[in-house]
Amino acid sequence: MQIKSKVSKIMVLILAMTLVLTWFSGCSQNAENSYKAGTYTAEVDGHNGTITIDVTFSESKITDIAVKDQSETSGLGDAALEQVSENILSEQSLKIDTVSGATVSSSAMLAAVEDCVVQAGGDLSMLKSGNKDSATAETKKLEADIVVVGAGASGISAAISAADMGAKVILIEKTGVIGGASNLSWAGKFVDSSVAIENGLKVDQEKMITDWIENNHWRVDSAAIRQYVAKSGETYDWLAEKGYVTQFINFAGEQLHMLPDYGTREASYKRMLAESVESNGGKVFTQTTGKNLIVNEDGEVTGIVAEQNDGTILEITADSVIIATGGYAANAEMVKENFGFEGINGGLGQNVGEGLEMAWEAGAKIPDNLGGQMLHQTLARATSNLKKEYEGFKASYPMMLTYMPTLMNVNTSGARFRDEAFTLKAVAAANSSAFNGPYHMVVISKAQIDALAEEGLNGIEAPGMPGMPPEFYLDFIDEFTIDNPWKDADEIFDKMVENGDGFKGDTIEELAKNAGMDEKVFVDAFNQYQEACETGLDTAFGKSSDFLVSYGDEGPYYAIIAEINNLGSVGGLLVNTKFQVLDDDRVPVKGLYAVGLESEGVLFNDTYVGNGVGIGYAFTSGRLGGESAATEVLEK
Repeated sequence: MQIKSKVSKIMVLILAMTLVLTWFSGCSQNAENSYKAGTYTAEVDGHNGTITIDVTFSESKITDIAVKDQSETSGLGDAALEQVSENILSEQSLKIDTVSGATVSSSAMLAAVEDCVVQAGGDLSMLKSGNKDSATAETKKLEADIVVVGAGASGISAAISAADMGAKVILIEKTGVIGGASNLSWAGKFVDSSVAIENGLKVDQEKMITDWIENNHWRVDSAAIRQYVAKSGETYDWLAEKGYVTQFINFAGEQLHMLPDYGTREASYKRMLAESVESNGGKVFTQTTGKNLIVNEDGEVTGIVAEQNDGTILEITADSVIIATGGYAANAEMVKENFGFEGINGGLGQNVGEGLEMAWEAGAKIPDNLGGQMLHQTLARATSNLKKEYEGFKASYPMMLTYMPTLMNVNTSGARFRDEAFTLKAVAAANSSAFNGPYHMVVISKAQIDALAEEGLNGIEAPGMPGMPPEFYLDFIDEFTIDNPWKDADEIFDKMVENGDGFKGDTIEELAKNAGMDEKVFVDAFNQYQEACETGLDTAFGKSSDFLVSYGDEGPYYAIIAEINNLGSVGGLLVNTKFQVLDDDRVPVKGLYAVGLESEGVLFNDTYVGNGVGIGYAFTSGRLGGESAATEVLEK
């Protein structure tokens, strides 16, 4: 119960601060600004690189904002640029809310327009004073059969499946973007889908279920796992019928289904929602945040109170509410408290746990395995800074090496902590690193950098290409080959050190000192590793001799800071196979359902160990959860 109290206090403080700031902001209208008419250009750093815009002014207003160049995340960052631009133009103001989940991109756009306003001789203080009258915020009362909170893959699927059964559905989404994390995902697993069977790949479902339960130490809901394994294949056909077609791939014996092109996903979701939810009398509200569930005197959930970005309050009464808010991975304090993880949030910035807080306050049980996270990728801290000066391939040199089993990995003390072949599997790489601290380091020598410059990854005897997700290398896919020489490799790694994203030493002792490692610990580990390379026998971790590659005898040496990407929290609500949320007595809270990440804790013990299960479960739990909620409503 400490978690409920702690989060509640934080939410109350945030709400109080928001009300105070709103009151002080006043309700005055902006006077007319004046500009030197013309078009002005500005460049700013965005989330993934430089954003270049042209802003056109008349003598009295901003008439156009054109993005000339950007590399923001498709379907999220680029959508935020468009949304912020539209809001600036419509309101003739720079007091604009950032788009949740794309704060960096939104803030970059605002900064760029500010730059152009200054160039045009405009009054920034006037534009920033705002033109919204918060005192006029109204309350609207709405009714629906079902309210779905969160428009990611699970929420969209729940809304559509419920609407298809005849329920009137209202779907609310905190951000201005439909699709959530699925807009960033690569592939999902739909077990024994019709396309997998057509391609001759069928799994032994009973063995899969048994192994899954055993690998999670039996601390899972066996019925939930069986349901996902048995029913997820149907989700492939369901999505295909809706026009959301995934592409099957045999991924080393695993059944994976690549999602549609990144740039097409949000448009597909909007079409699907229009054809089901909206055509059945329902509505989709974006930039609308759920605040608290409406609970009657019998403890039944009967609706939700939500707030739109303009301050409008929506009081929506409904027979059922489905929570699909994506977990709490962006709440760093909550992640650290419940999982001890201090790495990178690679998921969406808006996922801070409000959905869980609402459900807990309504009587939902806090599950015993609260804290699990979806640790799934390795990142190099150097990448974002290098991308400011270099094209994608060169900027990714350090990150590519974090996926190499032929290089030594050490923790912050300088101790080697694993068989580096773990880097060949995303989940093994991520969890073994996270267990050893906030980051680890990958060691490379000047001799190896020279070999990379001459022969590419062949120079360090790489067994294959780095196992990075495709979105990490799509912009340099033609260069992403094992024998492509790494031009300017010396310069890149020195720049990494200059930027503070790695370390360098002429000797291993100096490297240890500069990296903050314990000198004796690192020197002993390094010498032991070198001996293993010479003998072909790794007595410490048993790494295959195929991956034991000597560092040579001379420096300098480098240490790349490698961090783990957390794609999302796993669980937070206990559900049954109807996706009804359970209370402390494991009895359904009437009228309350959960799908997606919030409900995923029934599948895993303390952390996610799947490959494609996250997105496959999101679509499947949404489809089934929506059907369950609609069935209960329509049977009344």
